[in-house]
Amino acid sequence: MSLTESTTNPAVRIVDGLELPAAGTYALDASHSQVGFAVRHVMVSKTKGRFSDVAGNVEIAENPLDSSVAVTIQTASVDTRDEQRDGHLRSGDFFDAEAYPTMTYQSRSVREAGKGRYVVEGDLTIKGVTRSVPLDLTFEGGAADPWGGVRIGFSAKAELDREAFGLTWNQALETGGVLVGKKVTIDIEAEAVKQ
Repeated sequence: MSLTESTTNPAVRIVDGLELPAAGTYALDASHSQVGFAVRHVMVSKTKGRFSDVAGNVEIAENPLDSSVAVTIQTASVDTRDEQRDGHLRSGDFFDAEAYPTMTYQSRSVREAGKGRYVVEGDLTIKGVTRSVPLDLTFEGGAADPWGGVRIGFSAKAELDREAFGLTWNQALETGGVLVGKKVTIDIEAEAVKQ
């Protein structure tokens, strides 16, 4: 790793020819971040939703591969634009938000996956069950904001089997197949402010 040139933007640095976030501790800006998901419905389309209550910290290390992230999501904040479905998702059939009010993600390592792309290896815990979930991550950039803050942005994608976390509720269809797919795709847009 070599810091090859400096930049006048306080949010970024150039490392080995790539623009990366400046080292430091960043807090997620929940109002400018989104954790979204999509799952097959009735085997013919995808239902999409998001979690609106997300908090976390990103530690950007001098060596970017030593960076880490820790995130907590309030399960009751699930929003699929259908209150009846959201109520079902909060119930014991799915997230059991009363007994398990949060889900967490804690990174273990970061590795390069091509120019400007990274994989964050980490552990996702839902309903007391922890499984390894890698995030395919892209650094979207950084900037100084008009209020004197320094902000960075990331996008990330992942795929998981919901049944591996005990989210096994389903209903068979008369025509074959099931009401809710097992595979869930995760789509994250994150903005964080330097502390």
